[in-house]
Amino acid sequence: MLLEKLQAIQGSLFKESCSTFQLMIYAVTSIVVYVLYRHLKLAYLGRKLKAAPAPSLPSAGFFNSRPAITVLKYKREGRLLEFLWGLFYGDNENFSVRIGGKTLFATSDPENIKALLATQFNDFELGVRHSHFKPLLGDGIFTLDYDGWKHSRALLRPNFSREKIGHTKALESHVQALFYHVKATNGAPFDIQNLFFKITVDTATEFLFGHSAHSLRDGTLEQFEEQFEGERDFYRAFNCAQETLASRAWLQQWYWLICPRSFLDNCKVVHNFADFYVNKALSMSPEEVEKKSETSYTFLYELVKSTRNPRALRDQLLNIMIAGRDTTAGLMSFTMFELARNPDVWEKLKQEIHEHFGSGKEARTEDMTFETLKKCNYLKNVINEVLRLYPSVPVNYRFANKNTTLPRGGGKDGSKPVLIEKGECIGYLIVCTHRNEKYFGKDAHVFRPERWDDKSLKPGWAYLPFNGGPRICLGQQFAITEASYIISRIAQEFPNLRDCNVEPMKYPPRITSQLTSSVSAGCCVSLT
Repeated sequence: MLLEKLQAIQGSLFKESCSTFQLMIYAVTSIVVYVLYRHLKLAYLGRKLKAAPAPSLPSAGFFNSRPAITVLKYKREGRLLEFLWGLFYGDNENFSVRIGGKTLFATSDPENIKALLATQFNDFELGVRHSHFKPLLGDGIFTLDYDGWKHSRALLRPNFSREKIGHTKALESHVQALFYHVKATNGAPFDIQNLFFKITVDTATEFLFGHSAHSLRDGTLEQFEEQFEGERDFYRAFNCAQETLASRAWLQQWYWLICPRSFLDNCKVVHNFADFYVNKALSMSPEEVEKKSETSYTFLYELVKSTRNPRALRDQLLNIMIAGRDTTAGLMSFTMFELARNPDVWEKLKQEIHEHFGSGKEARTEDMTFETLKKCNYLKNVINEVLRLYPSVPVNYRFANKNTTLPRGGGKDGSKPVLIEKGECIGYLIVCTHRNEKYFGKDAHVFRPERWDDKSLKPGWAYLPFNGGPRICLGQQFAITEASYIISRIAQEFPNLRDCNVEPMKYPPRITSQLTSSVSAGCCVSLT
């Protein structure tokens, strides 16, 4: 009987080992078949489209595993962009990367970026961006593709005409609130970036909704009266929701892993803010809206003339706000960071502003308009140089909606057109293009506004601070006007700028790269 049991156990173990062996054979066979299929497919597409895959990123590790791990590490440390500069430089502008089992083509080549955004615009789409951002932004110009995007752009574009974005008079009350906080420091070091993020929320909400969020009135200034319960939570909720959106975007197809309850709660606070003012506008008659428009410009009131769909109004307004608020705050923060480090540039800029618009109690703010600010050549150079070194959206992406090609980067030496498969993600790294010596000279990493006086400097598609092609940023002049006005007003009011960087030995600074860029350690300065 014991012998029979032993034989039964032996038989069971034999069957299990056979089953395991068969499973291993099946797995190995599946891998071989898949690799063969991929090889044949790429060979077929390569011949058909006269293109080749891009070479892999150097030192990509086992199964190209290293890039994902490295990217996450450097992103946490605020050194992701610095890491990318070390990979994409000179002629090293095109690489293939596999992350999470997916192939990604990364490029900083202006010709590829031009094709991606303009000449082959219809071959590419936003892919999963709509899913990333839908809980907060819904269906708007920033999240939609195809007909939805075309409708959104047609709806919004008339509202970004020059006469409507030259809103400098509306900025002054917010600038005075900013000055209050600066003066309260009594010349001590403080983080001006924090104030910039608040003032841009305040100006954006007033411009878009006709009512400011008043985030600068944080208890030290006179408190504003809430229009509805929870309005004061808008600034915090908007910031927190945006951080979650950024994390979802970096995870690409795995975005659904990040959807905490706190994120949904923050989205609700933001929606309540927008809905309150949208419903207020919709409650007005067309005559009342027209009358409101005559006294001051409000984006919402102009939009109500074209659509009375409350959800569409909310989504479009929030799309514009998220695309424009942080970009302007980041632009001003990096501008002050570089001005504080370069006193000669600060003095030259101050002189130009004082000559054009006066200073101190003699400041002629009524003369500071969209047109007059554009005539300040050195101010324009400073802004251009900051946008070159620190583009607001340093890394962006598109997805191929068909099997296609991009002009350069294919083959072992990168001399052929690069093969792009349907569904493949293309990351384009403007932040690396802007620092490439091929396009901006040996001092490409140096902050030198005077370079823009060089008439031979014609970077074309190598300089894209506001994207390019049909999806070029509608609000670029709005952002530049606001940043130029606020920086100029600071130069008029506080002639003495001192660098108080908390990481003085670190240059370029650590950069936090979420949806947009900011100085990781803050922009610590002294103003008197």
